[in-house]
Amino acid sequence: MNERFAPPATAHAVNVQKIESPRGVPAWLVEDYAVPLVSLEFAFRGGASQDPVGRYGAATIFSGLLDEGAGDLDSQAFHRALDEKAIELSFHADQDKLSGRMRTLQRNLDRAGALLSLVLNAPRFDEEPFERVREQMKAHLRHEMNDPGTVAWRGFKTRVFAGHPYQHPTDGSAETLDALQRPDMAALKQKWLARDALHIGVVGAIDAERAGRLLDEVFAALPAKADLAEVGPAPFLGLGGEQTIDLDVPQTTIRFGRPAPGRHDPDYIPAFVLAHILGGGTGLSSRLFREVREKRGLAYTAYAGLSTQEHASSLQGGTTTKNERARESLEVIRGEILDMANNAVSEDELDKGKRYLIGSYPLRFDTSTKIAGQLVQMQLDGYGTEWLVERNERIRAATLADAKRAAERLFGDGALSVVMVGRPVG
Repeated sequence: MNERFAPPATAHAVNVQKIESPRGVPAWLVEDYAVPLVSLEFAFRGGASQDPVGRYGAATIFSGLLDEGAGDLDSQAFHRALDEKAIELSFHADQDKLSGRMRTLQRNLDRAGALLSLVLNAPRFDEEPFERVREQMKAHLRHEMNDPGTVAWRGFKTRVFAGHPYQHPTDGSAETLDALQRPDMAALKQKWLARDALHIGVVGAIDAERAGRLLDEVFAALPAKADLAEVGPAPFLGLGGEQTIDLDVPQTTIRFGRPAPGRHDPDYIPAFVLAHILGGGTGLSSRLFREVREKRGLAYTAYAGLSTQEHASSLQGGTTTKNERARESLEVIRGEILDMANNAVSEDELDKGKRYLIGSYPLRFDTSTKIAGQLVQMQLDGYGTEWLVERNERIRAATLADAKRAAERLFGDGALSVVMVGRPVG
């Protein structure tokens, strides 16, 4: 299989091929010979939402160990092998996926593919790296417990996603990390790394034939099917309520949110534009920035945007202000949300918001690594290659009537679920 999709030049110069390797591994490919580099991005569905109960942080440790030795190469030997050929390998876990990235010079592609194949098919999970990575994570957690922003986001997720895997932070806690054992890693590898959960993007100085050989070498020997637990839709809880987490600091960090239309909902695009008008962009293009900072000097910044995950979609935002001005700041934010719910937006606001979102989109495709990442994310989001053009067309087509309809759903009665960290007055 080798299908091509080329957006018009007015979108961006990304010519996407849908390819399939000789052994049946599918991928999206963009050939680009401007520089002799190859970027490979891939992701397995699942991520931290698949962490075993009571062992939260498993996916993060797992991803942190993948480049710590494989096959007959221990951690030091593996990193020497990467350095000898200037090969970049990295891995990451978030709530919905385990992802990896390889970047290499074209002339070193054979060695890079061999090393990545070892990582995914024969990771070592040795005792020393396991203990080291776990201790690093625990030290990071201890540091974060004094960071108001981190405490606020963790408290916010626990509040609004209570009872769902999304309530647990991807890096777990000291207790859940201690519950993990090294043999857990090999067992999770067999459950998580499988071809039916896999999405791949390849970009750079490589043609479809060579890409097919690379795909087979790295991915074809993985199990056919992942053993993933069912994860249902995440509820959004606590609307209309507030929670304060006491921290002895002179400022209050505020996090707020409410439900939003999902990625494939007809109202998603106008809601996306409205969220940008409320709290995205830079400077005076954002209502919250203008009202909270410019007019009242309550905070350095205030922001909001759509957070769209596989099992939840929500409007989320925040600000940080003096303890004695926290209540005022929150009321200004609520007032702007209610105003957008009741009075929608002006034609000028809508036009400026759409132009910004359309004009900034090509910046996501200005390097081979970014392009590969976007190709994978589009697959994870359930879009086809036509989304490269359709995304901007749908934003451009959003009308005031669409915005008004979406505002009624996105902002509703203005009720928010709020978490504040600090010692807010009043």
